[in-house]
Amino acid sequence: MEYDPIKKSLGGVFNRTPGYRKIFYFLLDILLLRTWHIKKVLRRYSKEKKQADILDAGSGFGQYSYFFSRKYPHWKVQAVDIKTEQIEDCRIFFDKIKSKNVNFEYADLTKFVRGNAFDIVLSVDVMEHIEEDVQVFKNFYQSMKKGGMLIISTPSDQGGSGVHEHHKHNEYENNGSASFIDEHVRDGYNIDEIQEKLKLAGFSKTDAKYTYGWPGNFSWNLSMKYPIMMLNKSKIFYVILPFYYILTYWFALLMNVLDVNIKHKTGTGLLVKAWK
Repeated sequence: MEYDPIKKSLGGVFNRTPGYRKIFYFLLDILLLRTWHIKKVLRRYSKEKKQADILDAGSGFGQYSYFFSRKYPHWKVQAVDIKTEQIEDCRIFFDKIKSKNVNFEYADLTKFVRGNAFDIVLSVDVMEHIEEDVQVFKNFYQSMKKGGMLIISTPSDQGGSGVHEHHKHNEYENNGSASFIDEHVRDGYNIDEIQEKLKLAGFSKTDAKYTYGWPGNFSWNLSMKYPIMMLNKSKIFYVILPFYYILTYWFALLMNVLDVNIKHKTGTGLLVKAWK
């Protein structure tokens, strides 16, 4: 299943005006469960820090940088991404809304280092795309201030990349199930493996927990996977999609609430924190 083309297509629709793009960010916030988990961590952190320097490492559409810029206007955000078109796209939007505390810049995370510059490094849906992950962790470590926190959201090895479906169905089989694994360089992190790699990079303390347990996985299938599968089949589903969400949204929302507030023994996602 092609994931990035759908994201680009939806981004193009919502990028026509700043108002549309804000709606797009709002929809990402309520539909993407990983955002719920990340914001929960940031709410706790913000009670302790009134000012902070942030690295949005792999900023993508810029939704997290937008969240920082609006929720914490006294924080300074450096957003970087390897896709130049997304960096330019974000620059245009943030200029239009007159945002003063976010800067966008092209960067390869395997080479990007800013010595002792950041209180928080945020990496969402990035590390599963990078082969040289330990090098990136070392760069994060060097770029952070002492006491700084790294927050990573990434698929786990419990099926977070769709790898189990990939092997079972060989990408496309009779029931149309498919995998997002084509866009990932690894099948998801083992919860111990990623913490060991972070310690190799220099981090003194780590904490990892599973996300996307049974409620989150159900919500993901209902609110993201099935709609993307439909959009891959035909553009007519762009018309049908609003009606689909009217029927399914509230149940997916309930599942998200449960996922954020339940401790999971296993899950298809990982939320990892590490401190310098």
